[in-house]
Formats: sequence, C-alpha cells, structure tokens
Amino acid sequence: MSEDIEAFRNYMRAERGMAANTILAYGRDLERYKDWVSDGGLKDYLRPTLLDLSHYLSDLRDGGLSPASAARHLIALRMFYRYLRLESKGDHGAVELLSSPRLWERIPQVLSPESVEKLLAAPLTGERFYLRDKALLEVLYATGSRASEVVGLKLDDLHLDSGFLRCMGKGSKQRIVPLGKPALQAIRAYLDEHRPRLTRTNPDATAVFVSRGGRPLTREMLWILVKKYARRAGLNPRVSPHTLRHSFATHLLSGGADLRTVQELLGHASIRTTQHYTHVDRERLRGIHRQFHPRG
Repeated sequence: MSEDIEAFRNYMRAERGMAANTILAYGRDLERYKDWVSDGGLKDYLRPTLLDLSHYLSDLRDGGLSPASAARHLIALRMFYRYLRLESKGDHGAVELLSSPRLWERIPQVLSPESVEKLLAAPLTGERFYLRDKALLEVLYATGSRASEVVGLKLDDLHLDSGFLRCMGKGSKQRIVPLGKPALQAIRAYLDEHRPRLTRTNPDATAVFVSRGGRPLTREMLWILVKKYARRAGLNPRVSPHTLRHSFATHLLSGGADLRTVQELLGHASIRTTQHYTHVDRERLRGIHRQFHPRG
C-alpha cells in the first residue's frame, strides 16, 4: 500500500499538476488510512466494503475530527481509489462507495444491542429518579423519538392500554409509535409510583416527564441524563439521545424491517433520509444472498 500511495503522489504531481499543499494534505490523509488498515481495519485495501469504510469514518470521528475534516479524508480516498482503478488495481465499487461525501458526513453512531442493554440498565434501583430515568431511556429506544419529542410528550399522548404513544414531530406532524413491553412497564411504574411525588406541588402538570416541582423536563436535561448513564455504562462519551434514535432504526433494519416502515416510525418526510441507515446492513444482505440464492 505504501508503494501505491507514493505512486499516487507522483501521479497528482506529474499528471494532474496539483498544488504542493494539496498533495501534502492528501498524503497525510492516506497515511492515516494506511495505519488504520495495518492495524487490522480491513483485510484487503483494494476491495473495501461500505461497512469497512463506515468503520473507518467512525475511527476518524472517535479521533476528534470534525465532519468537514472527515469529508476531506474521504475525498482523498476517492481520488486514491480512482487512481487505482485507472491502474487496473482497485475495485470499481470502491470509487462508487466514496462518490458522495455528504452521505458520509451523515453516517450516524450506532450502539450494539448489548450496549443498549447496558445503557438501559444504568439507572440503579433506589436512586431518587430511578423510575423516571428508566422510563425515559426505555421510551427513547423503544420509539426512536427525538429528544424534543420525548420531553414534549403529554399525558394525553400516552395510550398504554393499546400499547402506543403519539409523537409530535417536525412541522407539527403527528405519528403513532408502538411501545414494547419493557417500555410499557417502565412508564406505568413511573406514572404510578414516582410522578405523583414530583407533581405534588403542581398537580395540573401535563408533561409526562417532569423534574422536581412538576416542571417539564428540558431537552438539555435529557441530554445530560443520557450522557450520565452512558458514562456509568462505560460507553462512548459521544452517546446522546440521538444515538438511541439511530440505534432504534438500525436494529429494526437488521431485524428485517422494511425501509418504509422505519421511515414512518422515525417520522422522516423523505425515505432518502431513512436510507442513511442501510449502510450498516449490507453484510447481512450479502449473507442472505449467499445462503439462499442458487448462485450466491
């Protein structure tokens, strides 16, 4: 790979006439990619998959790179793989995977199901706000709702006997989202045992999730709570309420849900937005194809 990177530098200098600073910047980006590959990031740098490249993007972001810097790295990779294709070395698909930096800027962070379980178990029995915070986390993951939608829930939005809640999304668009058994149990325990104590001085409070004195929980406070429990669970400090929304969508797709259903559950106006989650599921689809297709 070192030889290919050096040849690429020469190509940019001699045949493309690119500026020296641009060549240096691309060279640094490719050296970082080479180090990641050498550390076991992927088996064959000539034939990366979309999953491989999404892992590399996660590594860049874990290293503190901004979306703009990460996009520049991916542009350098696109140029590199385009050069390899000209030399009949690289896989044609690699260039296609890297054809849209905007897509890569929006690839979300996703927790594994095991990590989600750790997060949901982080509130401890006996803590002052255990029942409320347990219900908060369960609702975030069970519904894939945005932080603003969860803190904006009203008592009238809950339909626990039917097993769903009503969300008020962007543009005041309403949608119905099912609740699983763990979330239903957590909400009922919170409403029966904890919320009445919090709203003792404000019995007319309509918000589902409240702080002391019955005041509606704020979006900022929800972020603080999620990060608090993520730290306790030993998870990435970048975990946020939106991480649970991303994980909700990804786990549904991995389990076999169709894209249109996930779009409706997330409240996306365009299915193109929902399609950003399909990057994590390509390997599962390949496995199904190999298993069931006659020529797989």
